[in-house]
Amino acid sequence: MKKLFSALLAFSFFVSPATAHEVWIERDANAPARIYLGEPADVVPESGDPEFAKLKAPTLFVESRDRPAPLVRRANHIEAAVSAAGDVRLVDDNVFEPWAGEDGKLQGVVYHARAGRSETRHALELEIVPVAAGGDSFAVLWQGKPLPGAKLTVIDPDRWSKSYVADDKGVITAPARGNGRYLLSTSHEVAGERTLAGKAVASAVHVSTLTYVAQ
Repeated sequence: MKKLFSALLAFSFFVSPATAHEVWIERDANAPARIYLGEPADVVPESGDPEFAKLKAPTLFVESRDRPAPLVRRANHIEAAVSAAGDVRLVDDNVFEPWAGEDGKLQGVVYHARAGRSETRHALELEIVPVAAGGDSFAVLWQGKPLPGAKLTVIDPDRWSKSYVADDKGVITAPARGNGRYLLSTSHEVAGERTLAGKAVASAVHVSTLTYVAQ
């Protein structure tokens, strides 16, 4: 019993809320974009996820990261006034404090998110990109190159979820399970020193999401 408790304690020491949370964008037609932090398979509480306060200032953009959209904080999301039509993206590397990994070295998280599947270009380090505009096949790209074997989770409008493994071109086809909003997510861990949340880390976990509305 003591060994089990020690094992659980050690496990909890290395687990960060960052490993269970994702950032995603929801946008309907040309309406403002809504940015959420939480666990996308669950309903977002009216007051926001318990960690929502840590989502302070994501950079949301349409054409260029150098021209971010203005943000307004709401009860359970951040709203971004986006005037242009088309896909929107964000990046945020300052949500959670770095944590100690199993090797004792600091590890951090970088969040990427996209709403829409009208463009086949990429503009994020880790991005889920439609193979064809409006299509159901998606490529997982790291710095513009395919990630063969990447794990990608699909959550349908009824919150049914299933994980898939990308082929040798980094591509998966999401199942069409009715109309509504779909959310796809993936992650990729990269070794190498960088600064996240004001601290030097030895590696970074990149988490990327894509949402789109099927009609």
